[in-house]
Amino acid sequence: MKVLVTAGPTREAIDPVRFVSNRSSGKMGYAVAAAARARGHDVCLVSGPVALAPPRGVDVVPVTTAADMLAAVKRRVRGCDLLVMAAAVADWRPRNPAPRKLKKRAGPPRIAWEATPDILETLAPLKKKTQTFCGFAAETDHLAREARRKLRAKNLDALAANDVSKKDRGFEADRNALTVFFADGRAQRIGLAAKTRCAATLLRALEQICAAKKK
Repeated sequence: MKVLVTAGPTREAIDPVRFVSNRSSGKMGYAVAAAARARGHDVCLVSGPVALAPPRGVDVVPVTTAADMLAAVKRRVRGCDLLVMAAAVADWRPRNPAPRKLKKRAGPPRIAWEATPDILETLAPLKKKTQTFCGFAAETDHLAREARRKLRAKNLDALAANDVSKKDRGFEADRNALTVFFADGRAQRIGLAAKTRCAATLLRALEQICAAKKK
């Protein structure tokens, strides 16, 4: 299959020196891309800024902002069989980034914020019946409720949710625990394990959905 994966954070400029971002290391998305390649798929990885080596045999497309990531994914999504959006895309960005460095002596800047584009909501109308879309949700509260809401709102086949309030998993950690919610109402728990193992388990479940759609 042709598999398209996103990973890592995005960065939204405040001025030429500063930016707003999040704690995503990209490890989960990179693990998904590596697992897909190991299982023989043709993989493209759209990656925000991370400090990780590219997975072997994977085509890596580096991006910085949410708008960059949307453009890169939109150019490639029509040709993929499976999309896995593991990136932690910034929800807001400064409306008018300063063209020059903001000086400390001027005091805290007043920043007007605006929403970044929701990549999965933007792609939903483009989704073909033969394609499988999987999102990720990093939550600290009401994990199941939020995951199911996003699953419906974004026309997904599956959504992998993880609790990032715990220090031994999720952002920046090497391990994770996922609950995968499916469009048919099922939920599958993937217990605390190395992100590589979580990725392999998730990928097997998504391959089953892909195979069913092609029958």
